[in-house]
Amino acid sequence: MNSACLWQPSPESLRHSNMYHFMQQVNRFHGLQLQDYSELWQWSVEKTTRFWPLVWQHCGVVGRLGDIVAENRQEMARTRWFPDSRLNFAENLLRRDDEALAIISRLEDGSRRTLTWHQLTRQVAHVAHWLQSVGVEPGDVVAGYLPNVPEAVIAMLATTSLGAVWTSTSPDFGAASVIERFGQTRPVVLFACDGYRYGGKAIPIRDKVAEVADAIDSVRQVVEIPQLGLAGPPASGIGWHSLLQGEAPPLRFVERAFNDPLYILYSSGTTGQPKCIVHGIGGTLLQHLKEHQLHCDIKPGERVFYFTTCGWMMWHWLVSALASGATLVLYDGSPFHGDGKVLWDLARDEQVALFGTSAKYLDALHKQGYAPIKTHSLPQLRLICSTGSVLSPEGFDYVYQQIKADVQLASISGGTDICSCFVLGNPMSPVYRGESQGRGLGLAVQVFNEAGQPVQGEKGELVCTKPFPAQPIGFWGDESGEKYHAAYFERFDNVWCHGDWIELTEHGGIRFYGRSDATLNPGGVRIGTSEIYRYVEQLDEVEESIVIGQQWQQDERVVLFVRLRDGLTLDDPLRERICQQVRHHCTPRHVPARIVQVSAIPRTKSGKIVELAVREVVHHRPVKNTHALANPEVLEEFRDRDELAS
Repeated sequence: MNSACLWQPSPESLRHSNMYHFMQQVNRFHGLQLQDYSELWQWSVEKTTRFWPLVWQHCGVVGRLGDIVAENRQEMARTRWFPDSRLNFAENLLRRDDEALAIISRLEDGSRRTLTWHQLTRQVAHVAHWLQSVGVEPGDVVAGYLPNVPEAVIAMLATTSLGAVWTSTSPDFGAASVIERFGQTRPVVLFACDGYRYGGKAIPIRDKVAEVADAIDSVRQVVEIPQLGLAGPPASGIGWHSLLQGEAPPLRFVERAFNDPLYILYSSGTTGQPKCIVHGIGGTLLQHLKEHQLHCDIKPGERVFYFTTCGWMMWHWLVSALASGATLVLYDGSPFHGDGKVLWDLARDEQVALFGTSAKYLDALHKQGYAPIKTHSLPQLRLICSTGSVLSPEGFDYVYQQIKADVQLASISGGTDICSCFVLGNPMSPVYRGESQGRGLGLAVQVFNEAGQPVQGEKGELVCTKPFPAQPIGFWGDESGEKYHAAYFERFDNVWCHGDWIELTEHGGIRFYGRSDATLNPGGVRIGTSEIYRYVEQLDEVEESIVIGQQWQQDERVVLFVRLRDGLTLDDPLRERICQQVRHHCTPRHVPARIVQVSAIPRTKSGKIVELAVREVVHHRPVKNTHALANPEVLEEFRDRDELAS
């Protein structure tokens, strides 16, 4: 399938890109003549032990670079990068201490706050001093139950300045979900808000915070960060502002090993207890610097925005942009608040250069017929990043036709497992319709067929065949490493298997077809779910859909659930139109055997649809962790449907 070229860099922008300068540096240091991105990527994965030290030097990592690049490289699960190097994460994010803006924070009601680099550093110093005073030491866990506001960034930086470990989730999580996560990692301090605002509503959570603190006996201190201005003293007795009183002490950074823990992130937990994925200090920093400076071409002073919450790995990715001298633009609230233009008002008013969002958000705008290109002048916007789910080719068309014609669109993909990306954009390559631009530098990403052989132009598993610094250092509490090995290395020996169903194109780009564990298998032929979503959701009547494979008569049949526009009812003519649409654009095997109407689609807290949970309900199997979902009550609509009984 040939894809149209939608964007390509001008010769001038290419030559001025950070990646081009990095390629010239590689050529000088190693006597090479690399000419383009594909050659640079090939060198970076063939010479990984040369590539990663050069990233350290090119991006100016603050720390002591040791003599050893990697140990145990022959066994991917046990590889340790830069074992004799030392650094501090917060020190790398707080390199500046001037009066330029470090953070711009907006809420859905339009309120705006700013922090200069100097103010940010002083507040981090205050909070770090308090954490030390209550006994927080390197390796201790500190948790945040917080919205996406400056205080979350400050608390994280204060924690990591001491060499302690940060873990966080967003305030829309129920108490049981938070206890299930933090209860495993046992934080000693909990930063929490009194509430948050979403969709025009004030939502207090003091009772949830108290429940969490009571249930986790490791928590010694709770600090309340006011968001709603509730009456009375903080439930914990400690208010955020009391931490910031007096003269700021000097901010000191505790030097740590490259592979010491930095973050604990949590898997979605929709198929069982969430995995506690531990990310190392150096690997996270080095990978984010590479992605921001080389792949996203972020320059000091540029304004970087990503729509995210503190419960999603993209928050960690976003805040690392401080290490490149960028200004963070934070937003907390509904992306559709008010007239639905709130994020584009923000992009215009704050002169955002990198605008990050989800494919589902872009799809929703497309469905609404909303065209920012008609209402918002965005001269500073040069890069739109999309992640979270598969961006369809029509989603690419929407961006270029209805948002901005001369913008680079990067469909990026990675995940909580690596707190970064395997596949992303770059400023030197064209953008082709429906394709991610390419594989990340230093990441030996391939597509494996069922036999474990690399293929191109065929669908298969996304794998990484060589070690890389952003691999997790393990799972919290998994002392033997068995769970870690089972999660990524059981499918193919000594090869990371990520769980995405993809195709490597003739351009070196990537097409995504959904999660491997959600692929359909009618008649023994594997089908990616995104292929069906793409065409079904083009129909005006269909707002969104979810598709599963139902075990039926010693085989599997395709079952499609649809949420229709308000006021519409699924009837046989519409069923036939859906089937014709899928048959025409895909294959007869893609055509649903059953189509069922539902009022809502179940999602995780980060907005991802949950095919596996629906599949379990349809097959009368328990869904192990419904409180990981944003709307678990919706699953009842999928249970014991008469349409699926015959």
